[in-house]
Amino acid sequence: MEEFELTYLAKKELMPKLKGVSFKEMLDIYIPSSSKHPNLRIRKSGDRYEMTKKQPVKEGDSSHQLEMTIPLTQDEFLELSGLKGKRVSKNRFLYNEGGYTYEVDVFQEDLIGLVLVDIEFKSNEEKSRFTPPAWAIADVTQEEFVAGGMLCGKNYGDIRKKLDGFGYKKIYMVG
Repeated sequence: MEEFELTYLAKKELMPKLKGVSFKEMLDIYIPSSSKHPNLRIRKSGDRYEMTKKQPVKEGDSSHQLEMTIPLTQDEFLELSGLKGKRVSKNRFLYNEGGYTYEVDVFQEDLIGLVLVDIEFKSNEEKSRFTPPAWAIADVTQEEFVAGGMLCGKNYGDIRKKLDGFGYKKIYMVG
């Protein structure tokens, strides 16, 4: 399946809009752990489990990817989660505004303070017409350091200088 997606750093002004919006706790495990940027992921999302592999359609363009996903049972996930892998946890909010659904990822544990927002489109044309909302600081779609496979196993301090370069300020979820 093709995926057309953009990723943004959020401003703290987005956070009050999430009050009362439900979220799913997510755990992503990227394998192999020896890879600098693994693209095979097993995921627990609420009570759903899956394995996903993403690959750019065109080298160097992270906004258009081929995505292959296989649903897993809880038992399959539990067994696979025993593999050595790089882990990252986050809470995902589905926030609707202006006719779009935003996947707002509020990172937990070692990456607390990082909030990324993904938006998916039906086509490259729709993606190219998109104007980001005021609470989006910067388009970081092509920035490798914020890709899931690169974030896993890191802490906020590891990426702070790169975030500072975009004018990003650490965000804390309140309430």
